[in-house]
Amino acid sequence: MPGEHNQFFDNRQAPIKTILLVEDDTTIAELLVQMITQETHHQVFAVPDGPQALDLVKNVKPQLLILDYLLPTIHGIELYDRLHDTDGLERVPTIMLSVHAPLREINQRQIMYMRKPFDMDKLLDTIDNLLVRQAD
Repeated sequence: MPGEHNQFFDNRQAPIKTILLVEDDTTIAELLVQMITQETHHQVFAVPDGPQALDLVKNVKPQLLILDYLLPTIHGIELYDRLHDTDGLERVPTIMLSVHAPLREINQRQIMYMRKPFDMDKLLDTIDNLLVRQAD
């Protein structure tokens, strides 16, 4: 049930964080943006591919990355590497969402992996946990 993820963590007291969502499936992207903005107070920037993500981070410094693995042009691991090579984004936590992804590469980079279809409450809990841990 939406909203249950806030049972122990009152995120209304936390500062607003910026999330970069890179998802080429517009239906999934719209659902994620809607759920994250309704259930948290974080700001979400959604783009459909790697080049747009790389362009966006020139002006916006997200505190969390949510990346699809199967993206056009640049796959999620390469995008992760390129984003983390960007000044100010070296330690930004990342969630990778995908039906199939190279788990060895994901684990080597300490990326949080969630297999599609994913549980929305678990995703929201993970977002809260990563953003709180990053603030510590």
